[in-house]
Amino acid sequence: MALSRVCWARAALWGSTVNLGPLLIRRLQLGRCGLAWGAPRPSKLHLSPKADVKSLLSYVVTKTKAINEKYHRFLGRNFPRFYVMYTVFMKVPPRRRQVYFPRYHFHSTFCQLPGVLADIQHGSHPAVNDILALRECFSNHPLGMNHLQALHLKALSRAVLLTPHLPTFLLRSRLKNHTTVIHQLDKALIKLGIGELTAQEVKSACYLRGLNSTHIAEEKCRTWLGEWLQVSCSLKDAELSLLLHNVVLFSTNYAGTRR
Repeated sequence: MALSRVCWARAALWGSTVNLGPLLIRRLQLGRCGLAWGAPRPSKLHLSPKADVKSLLSYVVTKTKAINEKYHRFLGRNFPRFYVMYTVFMKVPPRRRQVYFPRYHFHSTFCQLPGVLADIQHGSHPAVNDILALRECFSNHPLGMNHLQALHLKALSRAVLLTPHLPTFLLRSRLKNHTTVIHQLDKALIKLGIGELTAQEVKSACYLRGLNSTHIAEEKCRTWLGEWLQVSCSLKDAELSLLLHNVVLFSTNYAGTRR
């Protein structure tokens, strides 16, 4: 188009002294009319809408999964106790998370789990019966010891002061052994009697079971340890995942120890 305007301007100035030639004049005329460029060429790129949608969805799912895993690792590394409760809550089917009626009893203990977790989240210390009512939840999928995922196992390891930097099968094995040892100690301790323990022994026993007893009075420590023993000695071997989680559930809000 710029060449067209230049040539026409020169022709107007020089008149007939410039012979553009019939072919060039024809091209310039076509250019002025906008026909020299012709119709737009059809695109040679053919895309499949279904393939595009599937590709996009796959990309979004992959990115979302990566972000979600990163968020879970952050929670498990920095807030292991919170992450344990968060993971337990997320295991509950969505239709049951808001279902909790304290005056009624349901066959599925999943209906009671959200209520217990919500009470803990709001600062309440659960009663022994509240914990024992959850045994079924922690004996099978998804919260049984053999069904816990890697990030969950890492958070539990941090909560009981074990290293989380091991393969999943070793984390599971160590947590099983740790929980079994505590369970056996609890059975021996309840036979011996808490009254036979010194103040320091009581505080050490509480600390081993997840309670930060440093600034808690001895009498309160004895009370808490007695309640822990009631829970522990009521559990079967298949229910020891609940005892492991009880390190978090039973110690978070006791006597103002919430962190």
